[in-house]
Amino acid sequence: MTMTRFRPNHTPCNHTRREFLWNAGGGFAGLALADLLQAESATPGAHFPAKATRAVFLFMNGGPSHVDTFDPKPELDRLDGKSYSGDAKVGSNGRPIGHLMKSPFAFQQHGESGLPISDLFPHTAKHADDLCVIRSLHSDTAAHASGCLQMNTGAISIGKPALGAWLSYGLGSANRNMPTFVVMTDPRGGPIGSASNWSSGYMPATHQGTLFRSTGSPLLDLATPEGTTEKSQRASLDLLKNLNEQHLATRPEMSALADRIESYELAYRMQTEAAETVDLDKIDSQTKAMYGLDNPKTADFGRKCLITKQLLERGVRFIQLYSGGGHIEETWDGHTNCITNHRLHAGETDQAIGALMTDLKRSGLWDETLLIWGGEFGRTPTSEGVGKFGRDHNWHGYSMWLAGAGVKGGQAIGATDDVGFKAVEERHHVSDFHATILHLMGLDHRRLTFFHQGLDQRLTGVTEERHVIKKALA
Repeated sequence: MTMTRFRPNHTPCNHTRREFLWNAGGGFAGLALADLLQAESATPGAHFPAKATRAVFLFMNGGPSHVDTFDPKPELDRLDGKSYSGDAKVGSNGRPIGHLMKSPFAFQQHGESGLPISDLFPHTAKHADDLCVIRSLHSDTAAHASGCLQMNTGAISIGKPALGAWLSYGLGSANRNMPTFVVMTDPRGGPIGSASNWSSGYMPATHQGTLFRSTGSPLLDLATPEGTTEKSQRASLDLLKNLNEQHLATRPEMSALADRIESYELAYRMQTEAAETVDLDKIDSQTKAMYGLDNPKTADFGRKCLITKQLLERGVRFIQLYSGGGHIEETWDGHTNCITNHRLHAGETDQAIGALMTDLKRSGLWDETLLIWGGEFGRTPTSEGVGKFGRDHNWHGYSMWLAGAGVKGGQAIGATDDVGFKAVEERHHVSDFHATILHLMGLDHRRLTFFHQGLDQRLTGVTEERHVIKKALA
């Protein structure tokens, strides 16, 4: 069967149509096409109609414990303190496997669906009937750096485009005055691997994530310098653009230079709209309190979630928010004490996540927005060493959830074993999760390709084994 591919159109001379036009145009003639070609690349290219037009990834950096959040294990209560008798003999980085440890957090059923959620998330639990919890995910690495990369790019090595870059490439921009892909990190630091987690990889740089700050100017040096008029700034940018385009005319193969030229123009267009997006002065005090801006503990993530809502209103396609930055206890990486760790980080994020869901529903954005929650992997059902309260990394089985546009909520899909160590029922690789996200956004993961190094590259890899988790679809 011949498969339809989402890839650049090739001419008989084996160049893309864009390359052919550049070369045939003799440089300056090609430059006249620049804006048209840029606009063409931003034309939405969904493969089929979809409810979700934008997405928010709530990334819990460090790896939250599934057995303490969305995957209750009564058997752990019975076996608490006993030795683990499974086939795993050693934890990540050679760490010892301790005794089985029950969850210190109480699980209750919520909503009409009766979905069990731990008491770490009282605000999120109010939206239980909207959550589709996938309890049987697994991935390929135990390390944070490669785990974050795989969750973000589908691969454990640096150099691949992030999920947000694929959505930008596949669907284009909905607002040419704003970036298509925005990232906001934790004030304590970014994830291990930093910008490689929101890179455009081998794609044009226009698809990479733009790092926003949650306070002050969203981007450093975005504001117009004092004493500079709009007319003089525009004249300076026009001169710079002209010089850059002359340089590009003799180097038509340098797509990165064309992207940099466009980045100056985007920054100019963003000066007003981006600044307004992060300005919360006009937001009423009741809404700010709902997001937790009146509490130092919840204020940062609450501010990011409120800004996220305003970014969605302005058509930003994909937004990623990080909870946790730096190392160990400053993230969800509860090696030392999973109890205090998860109380801290859930306490910082839960109220804002619940508020964002409520706000999206009352504003009408819920029916077109996909929400994603999770980290790079889960945690073991055992303590890290005997008599300790920490949990080690667990990539053999863990939970994440989806909610919003196109998602069938109020359900849990798949299962880990009786104690939560491995995914055993309806096992889904992280690439299946990515395929499902793309599907919910109107993109077929098999057809969304980018030709690189002789292959039609995909977010989900070039093999045919990955699939959409159909039970998650409404």
